[in-house]
Amino acid sequence: MAVPKRKTSRSRRGMRRAHQALTTASGSICPKCKSFKLPHRICPNCGYYKGKAFIEKSEV
Repeated sequence: MAVPKRKTSRSRRGMRRAHQALTTASGSICPKCKSFKLPHRICPNCGYYKGKAFIEKSEV
């Protein structure tokens, strides 16, 4: 069974993990209400996607 001869240093461990950082989600702007939304999803603010209403929002 293979066992490491030396302890991996913090620097070497950090270099190995350097590419594993989390990335921010890409976003787009809703053409109807101009709010931030995730791409290819219904707008949570107005309920529209590609010009069609999918969620009916009640005006309060």
